[in-house]
Amino acid sequence: MSEGVLLLGGATASGKTALAIALAGEFDAEIVGADSRQIYREMPIGTAAPSAAQQAAVRHHLVGVLDPHERYSAARYAIDAMHAIESIRARGKRAIVVGGTGFYVRALAGGVALAPQFDADLRERLALEARTHPPEVLHEWLALRDPARAAALHPGDAYRIVRALEIVLATREASDRGAELPSLSSAGIDFAYGVIDLPLAELDERIERRVDAMLACGFVEEAERIGAEAPAANAVGYPLALAWTRGWSTPTELRASLVRATRRYARRQRSWFRGERSAQPMMPSAVAAYAREKLGWGSKS
Repeated sequence: MSEGVLLLGGATASGKTALAIALAGEFDAEIVGADSRQIYREMPIGTAAPSAAQQAAVRHHLVGVLDPHERYSAARYAIDAMHAIESIRARGKRAIVVGGTGFYVRALAGGVALAPQFDADLRERLALEARTHPPEVLHEWLALRDPARAAALHPGDAYRIVRALEIVLATREASDRGAELPSLSSAGIDFAYGVIDLPLAELDERIERRVDAMLACGFVEEAERIGAEAPAANAVGYPLALAWTRGWSTPTELRASLVRATRRYARRQRSWFRGERSAQPMMPSAVAAYAREKLGWGSKS
């Protein structure tokens, strides 16, 4: 059995969870989450986390394991994900890493620096990073590249963090000073990185259905339970739901704002994944063949 790992990314509502579960069944694999919000407990509706039935069908790792008030980082994720992958391989299983937090996938793969071919317009690229990821994630990235600069900045100071990253990445002056994360690359583990890339019209329809299902399942109540102070509560949609509970919008306005915010986030994710040099955009139907070709995976007997 090949020991390579399948990385599966894509925008929110693109169907990653269902596809990963189908692939896990076909290839005798377990799933490692790569989502900065699905890793938290008590948020299954707003994060579209795998259901209890889905997790019973296929073993999942790094899904619903943290308290919403606990802070997490890309560095911790890389460590935790590598531990999970090692345990999966020790049981003779394959590993599928799936999620929409592209920086987590990048850290796990071993690419915390931007590829040279994307540095020509570094400021625009970093602006996209800042729109896609919370400032704490960018601060963790800076800490890996230049610990001294990172220590001097507050983790929530997005503007100064981005400026510091621009300086560090443009000059490469600290490329060898940061701590090296455990990663697939450093461990010598092959990986194939596929990204679900649906047409925008189809993705938009899926987002509308996702929002309607969230509201019907009690998303507003879930947001109230989490509260505004939890670090996890800055996930897309939760501030809007809490604003509705304070009377700042009507139900119709809430739905429209959730759809709009989710579509914007999905577009940012889509653009971000397209900029990852090792990622291959593809339709969902092509992923299984991609795993067979790139990793040598065969269906379970």
